[in-house]
Amino acid sequence: MARRKKKQRHEEHIDESWLVPYADILTLLLALFIVLFASSSVDAVRFQQLSNVFNQVFTSGTGFMDFPSDSPSNEPTSPEQRTGAEDLEKLGKNEQEELMEVQERVNAYIQKNDLTDKLGTNLTDEGMLISIRENVLFESGVAEVRSENRKIAKEISDLLVMDLLRNIIVSGHTDNIPIKNYQYESNWDLSVMRSVNFMKLLLENKELDPEMFSAKGHGEFKPVASNETKKGRAKNRRVEILIVPRTAING
Repeated sequence: MARRKKKQRHEEHIDESWLVPYADILTLLLALFIVLFASSSVDAVRFQQLSNVFNQVFTSGTGFMDFPSDSPSNEPTSPEQRTGAEDLEKLGKNEQEELMEVQERVNAYIQKNDLTDKLGTNLTDEGMLISIRENVLFESGVAEVRSENRKIAKEISDLLVMDLLRNIIVSGHTDNIPIKNYQYESNWDLSVMRSVNFMKLLLENKELDPEMFSAKGHGEFKPVASNETKKGRAKNRRVEILIVPRTAING
């Protein structure tokens, strides 16, 4: 008797249509994580770059897992944006030049009066800094400027007169040795009063605007040298004058 041929079994075809929406969901989740990561430390340039990427992802793709082109955008910068950027750059350059002129005047004064070991200047990201050692102005543990050294405050105030107004911050600093007298409970108190008293002397110059001045006390918490040595502690006991750039004021 003839055998019947067994029917060959065919595996059932699995519907894979779900893969497309699943992949799209993964793409959206990836985009969400990128946004969350970028928002933790976002700046204007980075945000704009990220925005451009997502515009391309969600508007220019033709199929799932399409990637945007790396070609730069051809959109022209508006005249207003170009003008604003140019003005800001020009202001920054002019401000740097003017602060350098002030620094040169102060340095010339230091050289002329043989004060190189007592006064110093430095151009920083925050502005032009003038640093004055404690022994130039004060007795140890005292916040009143010595009468014989008030002349220095007057001469420095003349150097601070500028054509354009700028914020000026006077700050007091100490070493880390606790103060022991009946007038001041801590180095905070001493540093604050020194900055205030010195600022008052500067503002005896009527060409300076009191509204542009402020005083701070940092105690021993912003040292410029090690407090482990006598020389280092002497450097830390100081008064500083910071001339803030106008770009920072306008910003």
